This record gives sequence, C-alpha cells and structure tokens, in this order.
Amino acid sequence: MNSADAEYAAFEEKVRRTIFIDNLSPLVTEAVMKKAFDQFGNVTNVRFIMNYTEPNYVPRSALVELENADQVVRILLEIENYPFMISGMPRPVRARAAEAVMFDDRPRKPGRSIHFCWLDQQDPDFKIAKKLKLLTRVHAEEASYMLKRQIAEEEKLAAQQEENLKTNYKKYELIDGIVADGTFDRLARCYNMRPNV
Repeated sequence: MNSADAEYAAFEEKVRRTIFIDNLSPLVTEAVMKKAFDQFGNVTNVRFIMNYTEPNYVPRSALVELENADQVVRILLEIENYPFMISGMPRPVRARAAEAVMFDDRPRKPGRSIHFCWLDQQDPDFKIAKKLKLLTRVHAEEASYMLKRQIAEEEKLAAQQEENLKTNYKKYELIDGIVADGTFDRLARCYNMRPNV
C-alpha cells in the first residue's frame, strides 16, 4: 500500500468516527458542542461547516469527531429516538453519519482525476448556469433575512430563560431564608402543622 492509499484509508476511518450535526443555532460555540456530546463519548474534534451563501458566513452545521465508530452509532440512535437540543434553543438538532464529501480537507482519492471546461455563451447550459447564479443570489438574501429573524428570536428566548432562572433563584433564596431564620417553624407551630423538612 503506497502513501496515498494509506492516507486515504486513514481519512475513511476518520469519516466513520465523525457525525454530521445540522440545524444548529448560530449562537452555539465549539465548547458548547463538546460539552453536549461528551455525555455520549469522547469528542476529539469539532469543526463547524461555514455557510458561504450567507453574508456573515454563520456556521449552521458541524462535524463532530469521536474516538470510535461505536460512539457515532450510539449518538445517532439517541438523537433519532429523542429530541436533542443544544444550548437550550427550542429546536432539536439533526444528526447523521458523516460522508467524505463533507470534509474540505479530504485527500485526493487514489486513481481519481478531475476534468473541467469553460462554457461558451452560446452553449444552452450557459443560460441555465446564469439562472442558477441569479437563483443563488435570491436564496442568499432570503437566508440572510431568515437568519437575522432567527437570531433575534433566539436572543429573546435566551433573555426570557435567563429572567425565569433569576426569578426562580430569588424564590428559592426567599424559601431558604424563611427556613433559616425560623419563620417557617413559627408558622408551622401557629397553624399546628408538622413540616417534613
């Protein structure tokens, strides 16, 4: 086996140990991803896939590499059976096994060559390519608008969740204070109750 074959075999093993995660919040970071998937197995690497059709190049998906392929199978089954949310966002992520074409640093497959040619303006495919280019621009504008709305919604939800957390914490502090200063015991005696604390 020559070095190109060995390099491609190592890459294929890496692909088998990697899971593709989609439908991510734009607010998710690498640390959040590692923490979320460390409960299933040891995460060795997280790489976000940039969406170059949007002006801000916001990652919406990621490749999560694990120690072995068994962990990938376990995660896929878990996410398939139960909704899995990352960073408290109200939409579950989607997961599937990674494919070689998802890696931008993949080595060249041994024995494969690529040929290309430029299209002439009179070629019928040239008009189709031009329409696709225009459609891509329209899609990029629509995606940009939707991304702005989505980020605003998620920031609003995060603020609401933080406010709820602070409110609940204040309630628990109040209850803890009542128990600590003896008010709880006095009220229990006054109403002839036996607390189970």
